[in-house]
Amino acid sequence: MALVGRRDGRNFGYGRQLSYAGPQALKDIFGGGHYGTVKAHSDRWQAFVRWCRSQDGPGINDARQIDRQTLLEYAGYLRQQVDQGAIGIVTAQNRLSSVNRTMVALRGDQYVKVPSPSKALGMQRTSVRRSVPQDQDREHVKRIVNALCDHQMPRLAAIVQLARATGMRLRETILADLPRLKREAEQFGKINIQDEGRSGASAPRWITVDDLIRDALRFAEQVSLDGSCNLIAPDESYLDFLQGIVRSARDILHQHNLKGFHELRAAYACERYEQITHHPAPINGGNCYQLDRHLDQEARVQISYELGHARIDVVSAYIGGQA
Repeated sequence: MALVGRRDGRNFGYGRQLSYAGPQALKDIFGGGHYGTVKAHSDRWQAFVRWCRSQDGPGINDARQIDRQTLLEYAGYLRQQVDQGAIGIVTAQNRLSSVNRTMVALRGDQYVKVPSPSKALGMQRTSVRRSVPQDQDREHVKRIVNALCDHQMPRLAAIVQLARATGMRLRETILADLPRLKREAEQFGKINIQDEGRSGASAPRWITVDDLIRDALRFAEQVSLDGSCNLIAPDESYLDFLQGIVRSARDILHQHNLKGFHELRAAYACERYEQITHHPAPINGGNCYQLDRHLDQEARVQISYELGHARIDVVSAYIGGQA
């Protein structure tokens, strides 16, 4: 057992630090198994701990002081993050759900939790895109890249280029093994986008290389710092890069009408749909589904694979539904 003291002690007996206590309680409740699940909950719990310690948070470092009002205040903070484009709705709901799960593990009861994360956040997950993705126009993307370079943010410019050219997630663009991708592009004419930032997610995702991808890889390698194989400096953590460099670019992105990096993935998906079907994506007014349902399905399967999703219904959140 991971209990380090009496159950009624600080952090319910799981140690002096809130950051340590949560993961230990999760390991206990899952019996030492389900490593991926425990890590996912633990990572989201750490985000909650950072909020607790921040100026916006309550300054708590003992889980015994956390009550339902604390969790509702955290929900309000997450809702604000979504409104600002810092995180997505799904991320916010997952974070709140993981805090619920960790509190149950720590306390050993169900008394302190948010009954419905979606209601607490005042949001519902959407599975079908209702708005046209931003930055489908490659010239607009170039203007954003130039603006970031003008503000001495070349690594952020590389992220924008990679996300738009390949459909990578933000984390994937930051942690991408650039020498490997360059080597694969030269040898095979395609690259394998493995989501190296997510535990257990190593399934191959090969996408064909075009000039846009070659240019994005070349630029990313140019701005990558000495001693690094990705866009993080050797003495820099992923979290530092995310909270420092990435966050500082949000205003510039918003000034150029880019809500967030996720829009670049959606723009990529719409472009791929048109390349495969020779019809605009549904969100852009295309009607391929009515004309050739098999072709529409084929495109969705391919795009789902390239984006790293296991289900094709998720593609509707990028390109629009089947109507």
